[in-house]
Amino acid sequence: MHTVTHVRKNDIVKIIAGSEKGKTGKVLRILHKTNKVVVEKVNLVKRHKKATGKDAGGIIEMEAPIAASNVLLYADSLGRGVRTQTKVLDNGKKVRFSKKHNLQLDK
Repeated sequence: MHTVTHVRKNDIVKIIAGSEKGKTGKVLRILHKTNKVVVEKVNLVKRHKKATGKDAGGIIEMEAPIAASNVLLYADSLGRGVRTQTKVLDNGKKVRFSKKHNLQLDK
């Protein structure tokens, strides 16, 4: 079973590969079994929905999953996506750091 460790739900990420390359968005869901993430307003697909008793039918747009390897955590202070590593602080708390800039990303 694969696990996505470098991003978490509600993180801001930057897409680094594929047709959506360069876009940023918030992680809505993480699909651990397939090692994919769903990012808000990115990789939109249209789905035809049949009407039910309470819902109207029609063509709806929804976000499709993206491979977790195609996203990087976005650092606001740097204005770019960064590769991350985890470190354990002296107080025992695990935090994510930017590998290149040695900048702490978690608060």
